Amino acid sequence: MGKIILTGDRPTGRLHIGHYVGSLRRRVELQNSGLYDKIFVMIADAQALTDNADNPEKVRQNILEVALDYMSAGLDPQKTTIFIQSQVSELTELTFFYNNLVTVQRLQRNPTVKQEIKMRGFSEDDSDNKAGTPVGFFCYPISQAADITAFKATTVPVGEDQEPMIEQTREIVRKFNSVYGPTLVEPEILLPDNAACLRLPGTDGKAKMSKSLGNCIYLSDSAEEVWAKVKGMFTDPGHLQVSDPGKVEGNTVFTYLDAFCRDEHFEKFGDCFKGRKASFEFHSLDEVKAQYRAGGLGDMMIKNFLNAVLNDTLEPIRTRRKELEQDIPYVYEVLRKGSETARAAAAETLTDVKRSMRINYFDPGVLDELIKEQSEKYGSQL
Repeated sequence: MGKIILTGDRPTGRLHIGHYVGSLRRRVELQNSGLYDKIFVMIADAQALTDNADNPEKVRQNILEVALDYMSAGLDPQKTTIFIQSQVSELTELTFFYNNLVTVQRLQRNPTVKQEIKMRGFSEDDSDNKAGTPVGFFCYPISQAADITAFKATTVPVGEDQEPMIEQTREIVRKFNSVYGPTLVEPEILLPDNAACLRLPGTDGKAKMSKSLGNCIYLSDSAEEVWAKVKGMFTDPGHLQVSDPGKVEGNTVFTYLDAFCRDEHFEKFGDCFKGRKASFEFHSLDEVKAQYRAGGLGDMMIKNFLNAVLNDTLEPIRTRRKELEQDIPYVYEVLRKGSETARAAAAETLTDVKRSMRINYFDPGVLDELIKEQSEKYGSQL
């Protein structure tokens, strides 16, 4: 069996740089590596509706936004199948069958589910006046298992916050195979190899970059928007004077540099460290950190450099996005063809699952055997 990737995003807004360093950049690298036989990237609109059921237009409009971000960042429809989750009905059937293999108590223990419920302000019981947790949202680890197994994915590149979800999928696979026989593929998780990319904080220093918190830098942000957000970023609150020693740990600006900066950026943007009162020449990020810890290096110099690095990364993406925005019919044709390809692949898995569960009553040969068996049992005429 070949090596297959399945990954995706919920279309609740444009993608931000947290998505980019957490998974999207890696997806493009994997796509171009030649190491994988198939790559499926899903726009998870059905999953997005589990907590946006009263606002379907939001999800509908953002499908295009996510598709534009995907392709502008480098996902190539000739190499990667980009599809819309809701257009592959086989995923819903698989979810229904998997529901019987997972207990409510196990879902309640899933730390990602617990965190997401808390973040969205859902109630975990009936003791307060908060909105209750939609069943579809509560059960989305099962839906995610259906997404992964439908394409026989061997590898799922995600951020560390999704580790409990992948483990739940692995449990479902093991349970299904133990009950019904070897059928499903147990996937492996592929985490970012840069620690800073595991979970990029928001520009306000909060633990997670989130559209709802308004602390994101989007892939489609203009250079002016990026600079405005970088200028307002959280640094070291104890670094009041330029001469004060600064802390790198927990400093959002340095976390972003860890995720995006490369040694060649110092040759390209070295002028950012030249000022009227002090000038520096750096060749690596470690040198910048050492100087900041020692004191004498101002936050604005660091932010200027980060701004240059970010825009160096984002400019090609912005340019490609503007080109794609001029041909919206092409983008939807990519999604239509990708959804057809995805549905064909998922249908094969669903056939295997039904066969293993012995609910393939009308498959060729199966019906004849059933009729013969039951006729003999009841003594009826064939």
